[in-house]
Amino acid sequence: MPSWRLVSGLCLFFFGSLVAAVGVGYAMVQVPSENIAAKSQNNVYYWANGDQMVATGTGANRQNITIAQIPQAMQWSVISAENKSFYTDSGVDPMGIARALANMARGGQTQGGSTITQQFVKNTYLSQEQTVTRKFKEMFISIKVGTKFSKEQILQGYLNTSYYGRGAYGIQAAAQTYYGVDAVKLTPSQCAFLAALLKGPTYYDPIGATNIDPAADSKANTARSKARWSWILEQMHDDKRITDAEYQTAIKKYPTPQGLKATKGMTGQISYLVDTAKKYVLNHSNISQTEFDKGGYQIYTTFQKDKVNELSAAVKKIQKERIDPKKRSLDKYVQFGAASVVPKDGAIVALYGGDGYENGHFTNNADTSGVPVGSTWKPFVLAAAMEYGTYKTQGVGISPLSKYNGDDHLKVRNQDGTNVLNKDGSIFYQNNESNYPWGYITLRKAMEQSINTPFVQLGMDVGNSKVRDVAKASGILDDSFATLNPSFAIGTSTPSAIRMADAYATFAASGKQADPYSVTAVKEGGQPVEGFTQPAVKQAMPENVANNVTNTLENVIQNGTAENAKALGRSAAGKTGTTDSNKSAWFVGYTQQLSTSIAMFRENPKDAQLLSMNGTAGVASIHGGDIPTAVWTEYMEAALKGKSDPGFPDATKIDKVSNEDGAPTPTPTPVVTPSETPSETPSETPSETPSSTPSATESCKFSWQCSDDGGTDGGTTSTPTDTATATESSGTNRGGDNGGLFGGSTG
Repeated sequence: MPSWRLVSGLCLFFFGSLVAAVGVGYAMVQVPSENIAAKSQNNVYYWANGDQMVATGTGANRQNITIAQIPQAMQWSVISAENKSFYTDSGVDPMGIARALANMARGGQTQGGSTITQQFVKNTYLSQEQTVTRKFKEMFISIKVGTKFSKEQILQGYLNTSYYGRGAYGIQAAAQTYYGVDAVKLTPSQCAFLAALLKGPTYYDPIGATNIDPAADSKANTARSKARWSWILEQMHDDKRITDAEYQTAIKKYPTPQGLKATKGMTGQISYLVDTAKKYVLNHSNISQTEFDKGGYQIYTTFQKDKVNELSAAVKKIQKERIDPKKRSLDKYVQFGAASVVPKDGAIVALYGGDGYENGHFTNNADTSGVPVGSTWKPFVLAAAMEYGTYKTQGVGISPLSKYNGDDHLKVRNQDGTNVLNKDGSIFYQNNESNYPWGYITLRKAMEQSINTPFVQLGMDVGNSKVRDVAKASGILDDSFATLNPSFAIGTSTPSAIRMADAYATFAASGKQADPYSVTAVKEGGQPVEGFTQPAVKQAMPENVANNVTNTLENVIQNGTAENAKALGRSAAGKTGTTDSNKSAWFVGYTQQLSTSIAMFRENPKDAQLLSMNGTAGVASIHGGDIPTAVWTEYMEAALKGKSDPGFPDATKIDKVSNEDGAPTPTPTPVVTPSETPSETPSETPSETPSSTPSATESCKFSWQCSDDGGTDGGTTSTPTDTATATESSGTNRGGDNGGLFGGSTG
């Protein structure tokens, strides 16, 4: 057994060493000043070629003020909400620090400083690393601050260094950003609102921050903000920091802040480029939003200035030619979103997010959600059928020459042969936009003319879960998928323009997929921040499946609803899409070099609800083959000027033809040659009554791709005998609004 002298000596030595360590730590740390924190820098963004795009951040959005310029209500709102014992405590919460250290030791998330003094200390550190070392520094500095500064000085420093969101550091910048007044003029109600932001502006700013977290939408943030605002006022009243009369006045009405405003340099498309790049950095690094907004980072993007300008110019040109809100009320609130991605790589080279922050448009339409994609979803259904087959083929992929019934108002069947039912128990019928009697036609023809009924039944036969799997593998995110009902096959899902361009790039790249990215590197002080590598390229679907989809979509441009895109004058593939009640219209198309998506929609500015585009641009309805295709063609022509036309890889025949149940057994028919193709002139006037006979033949690279889409039924062919418009660009789409209770899309 060791002697008592040895034990005592060891205890004294340990205690003395601890005291010495604490003394050294206490002596070495520097007392912070809000002036140090005010030296935060801008973030600098660079174009893909290395030229500077914009410098933006907090450097110009900060101004330290004295405690005398900060309203008493603001001071008491943070004290009542965060640290009631502020004027009597030592500035350090030992139990809170102990809990944080214990939590770190267990590998859990750390906890922030529980006193205003500790939070002031933490705010002055540009590094927000959650480590034991930083926690001890925070404790030592907090103790030193508590002995060196008065409580008023500490509170002043805290309010001058706190982050309130929207790039505003300090109470003066926050007052100007949210209410357009100097801090000294803030009301008690406004003070309580700003104090609520200190809980975390991402989740308490009513404007929302879905670019950072989908859960931080405007509705949820407003509810959180109102709840905390009223609670803070209640705490102030209970603490007798405001009178009964002041409380009743303050609580009467929620002080809704003003909207976002464009900051220097954040105009045109720059604001949306920065928004996209910032979101990518926050989602692919350990950098917190608070750290990032303090600045000092250099962000190298994938955006190509010439292509960004060309995409914006294309939108503006077609918009000017076709949309006139001064002349037509139905042209009001029309918006566009677009993105352009490099196949086999995922680099976003251009996007169009809207009219610009300077015009009050703060939502990035290139990365928006909630706009259904319509029939641009059908290629995923076809790809799933070619990869997995239907329930009848037991996993063997089927050919695009398989025939399905294209007639209007058809019953949709489950795989066991029973009818799909509406919620009220009635039979569900799928509609097309017109009642043209197509009869049994190939899936290739159905894609060409964007007919709904074949793809809705095909989705059921393949299994919409398989369609979802193919779309996900192609780059579509989980949170944009709609419910797996029959309408899923015709585009009720709501992916962004960026994700649609990236997913179609998978077809362009023969099945190879890379997630879209907008940042190649992030540096701080000239040193690379880890975690920014080019996304891995993976084989998302069999090569021949992708090539057959491409071949089918080439035909959509050559003979179908996207004929307007032929003006590009080079090999291209794509698909049009128009949604239920004409609330949105899309075109997504690609070459081997670029995949580009164009979305067009109307949105009520009051509640962000989509509005019908029937009557917009002076036509009965807007379709994907019209204005969106015109924008796409205008942009792609400029973006690919001087570039070669490599075409697409050949598609190998998929032998398995599996017709829909009920399809008549076809009689042998000769292959129709191009010279036998009847001529057609698209109708110039939109009409629900077809006015020309559609061609029964298609442009084919190989004879096996050509097929008479008519079948036999009682000795007569289903080749159309009435008249029907042949192009969506003429204003009439052969797809249709989804019938029944499921809702859905047009072609």
